[in-house]
Amino acid sequence: MRTSIQVLTIISGLAMLSSCGKKTADTKPIRKDITETVFASGILVPDNQYNLTAQSEGYIIALNFIEGDTVKKGSVLAVIDNKQNDYNAESADALLSIAGANVSPNAPALKQAEANIELAKLKLKQDELQAERYKKLYADKSVSKLEYETASLAMENSKTNLTALQDSYNLLKQQAEQQLIIQKSQKGINSVFQGNNEIKAVIGGKIFQKFKQLGDYVRKGDVIAVIGNQNDIYAKLSIDETNISKIQLGQKAIIQLNTNKEKNYNGAVSEIYPAFDEQAQSFYCKVKFADKMDFRISGTQLQANVIIGERKNVLVIPKNYLGYGNKVTIKGKGQTTIETGFISNDWVEITKGLDENTVISLE
Repeated sequence: MRTSIQVLTIISGLAMLSSCGKKTADTKPIRKDITETVFASGILVPDNQYNLTAQSEGYIIALNFIEGDTVKKGSVLAVIDNKQNDYNAESADALLSIAGANVSPNAPALKQAEANIELAKLKLKQDELQAERYKKLYADKSVSKLEYETASLAMENSKTNLTALQDSYNLLKQQAEQQLIIQKSQKGINSVFQGNNEIKAVIGGKIFQKFKQLGDYVRKGDVIAVIGNQNDIYAKLSIDETNISKIQLGQKAIIQLNTNKEKNYNGAVSEIYPAFDEQAQSFYCKVKFADKMDFRISGTQLQANVIIGERKNVLVIPKNYLGYGNKVTIKGKGQTTIETGFISNDWVEITKGLDENTVISLE
């Protein structure tokens, strides 16, 4: 959007010999209080405005709002038919139930492992008694050394087998516990996905626009509606890159809505957006209204003048008296070059070359 700088003038009491709209031949410079402004176009935007978007894919089977409705935070505004999310959630519930059973004291795998350990303990106890008996017999020379060593080896094998079974039990239990953790996490994830089938209001507000209808097919990220704060609306202004450096927080602004250009609203710059919009080739700023707004339709186009400076008692002439190369025609003397300051659509500030007694003419 193209922006320009304009001047709002306050006549100090001196009458002009000619106005800028009339082709009077002669006039004199006069002094005025002038206000320098940056002109910008923009739109009305509700505060906290956001897009209500689909988080899953499917057909809209419920739509619980119309444009203009006021909704509360957490309200279910739409429901999407996504069977995959439902099936995944059911599957996750079933797998979690199995994982929970596998870590319980009565879990079949753990019970079998415990039984094997008990048998291994009994076997070890028998082999220890046998080894001790053969040790005494060997000392009495009642058995051979080989028989004694065989009994001792059987005992050691039983010890090793028991340790292996105990380690196997611990590993089995650890794996079951890990699987339980995984399934709890998976259940949570699938519950979130299933919950995405219900589109809820993130922040309460008014439905300003509705983009989807009942039965529409949507994909993740599709905008279903636009919601915003109906009680707090601001002007979003598009500022040309040549003027953005002149905009500061707190500067006053005079705003006209395109729906009623006869009425002015007062406001002030409350935020300057930090990024440049390449598509619009503009910077943006936010203007909060100081006056009570009696028109609150989002997207309403508007025009604004942001006041960036005020000058008192400035010498000016109508712009149509200024020729190419900053030349003006002095009555009876011909053309002369002057020095100018601020130039608006209607007025030119004179900094050197003319005074209040100089009569200038139109050729």
